[in-house]
Amino acid sequence: MLVDQIQNALASDISHEICRTEMEGNHLTVLLVSEIFEGLNKVKRQQTIYKVLNSWIASGEVHAVNIMAHTPEEWQTLNDRGF
Repeated sequence: MLVDQIQNALASDISHEICRTEMEGNHLTVLLVSEIFEGLNKVKRQQTIYKVLNSWIASGEVHAVNIMAHTPEEWQTLNDRGF
């Protein structure tokens, strides 16, 4: 299944605490919590994830991507707020 392939690629290429993917049609949602995002702005975080997804986007298998990329500290703050 494509979503499993994408999840495995993200999980193996980017060290993380949380890596979740969901796919509806060719629209992908990615939640990635990783220390590597520390000090990176939103665009740089997205670029990090897009590097892994590039071949699926180029082939058309993935058309749209919703990315939630957080540091562990940001994720904890979101959870403390009931996210």
